[in-house]
Amino acid sequence: MKIGIVGSGLVGSTAAYALVMRGIGREIVLVDIDDKRSQAEADDILHAVPFAHPMEVSSGDFKSLVDSRVVIISAGVSQKPGESRLNLLERNARVFLQVITEVITQAPDAILLIATNPVDVMTHIAAHIAKRFGIPQNRIMGSGTTLDTARFRTLLGYKLGIDPQHVHAYVLGEHGDSEVLTWSLVTVGGIPLEQFCQEHNHSICPDDHQEIDKLVRNAADQIIEGKGATYYGVGSALARIVEVILKEQRSVLTVCTPIEEAYGVQDVTFSLPNLIAETGIVSTFYPPINDIETEALIRSALIIQEAIMELNLDQLLLRN
Repeated sequence: MKIGIVGSGLVGSTAAYALVMRGIGREIVLVDIDDKRSQAEADDILHAVPFAHPMEVSSGDFKSLVDSRVVIISAGVSQKPGESRLNLLERNARVFLQVITEVITQAPDAILLIATNPVDVMTHIAAHIAKRFGIPQNRIMGSGTTLDTARFRTLLGYKLGIDPQHVHAYVLGEHGDSEVLTWSLVTVGGIPLEQFCQEHNHSICPDDHQEIDKLVRNAADQIIEGKGATYYGVGSALARIVEVILKEQRSVLTVCTPIEEAYGVQDVTFSLPNLIAETGIVSTFYPPINDIETEALIRSALIIQEAIMELNLDQLLLRN
């Protein structure tokens, strides 16, 4: 089972390392415009194989992606000083036109997993391009709020003294400032949060809600301020998504994927709980969140939709 990774920067290379450490797949190919970087990352990760799981790790070009089951896309351009968000998105859209076209040409049956930020908009762009080639939209997904959901569960577990794996909670909407922490859905060991706290002498008050919300929402900014970039968390999230696909685990994850209509917002890409299998997105769930959370989710979806509409994708891609 081959996994391709286009973009060998910190996110792409960390995802490759996480895949090796978890023993996911049998072959990883790193592709980057900077051949020396992708070769160096491949060599470094390959040297970790004897301490982990049998795996082939190499550097290559787009032709090396042939027969890939999943291709992670973490390629993109950085924002220039004084550059607007729209101009950055337009440049990244042009990069994606080339990258997605090359990937589909070489690996037409692969599932595309987008990691480039802003991931909701970039996933929408990737799906828009892939649709031109007749690629089913359920085979295009972004990492979405998978990491945000993990952060939410981790902080709740820490607060309650419970292994986060037994805390169920979702972050929905944009992977960004407008994301929605759905407190009304939180369960611990299958027990609603409020009931669990009452039965086990725990207390999570509104101040705790605000603190956890702030920590989840601002996690990336705090990490970037301290060390310049985030990559361990998202690299692990990408590895988990690939694991679900390759091992046919049929798991529910908060990836982002194109949605025709949700909560009255049409033609947008954002995160909801999605059932993922070997074929990609099997179905999207619309959990019973409360009215306040619903309003926040609609606002989040509209923010993404506005960014997509500003791009005017059809005309932008037609010019390139």
